[in-house]
Amino acid sequence: MLNDSLEVRVRPLAAEDAPEWRRLWTGYLRFYETRVSEEVYATTFARLLSGDPQEFHGLIAESGGRPVGLAHYLFHRHAWKLRNVCYLQDLYADPDHRGRGVGRALIEAVYAAADTAGAPDVYWLTQEFNHTARQLYDRIGRVTPFIRYNRA
Repeated sequence: MLNDSLEVRVRPLAAEDAPEWRRLWTGYLRFYETRVSEEVYATTFARLLSGDPQEFHGLIAESGGRPVGLAHYLFHRHAWKLRNVCYLQDLYADPDHRGRGVGRALIEAVYAAADTAGAPDVYWLTQEFNHTARQLYDRIGRVTPFIRYNRA
């Protein structure tokens, strides 16, 4: 049984996180019933570590010294705003650690990074069936009426 009182600490992704990052991101992709190629794994990890402010950024959540969650986010321009906005693309908590503050800690860390970068608008997408995560999202964010379309 896990200790519910273990503190969650969020930090930037580092090169030595590669195996645990891959384990967590694979779990995230599996949840959304998708897979990516080895080339995408390698390219995504390199982008997350690039240090380029216009590239993706990665965070790792730890509990008890072990990685238990991740977040990937990106700053980009917005035609309706003068400042950049922040897109939280991927957010994942180990199933064994859900309900223990991992997701909230990661979102709050992205909020803080966005504030520091002068991009206080943060948004993300989820699927309608993701009821567990949406319970958190409804407390920490605001649902919008937008419907997403993809190229046919």
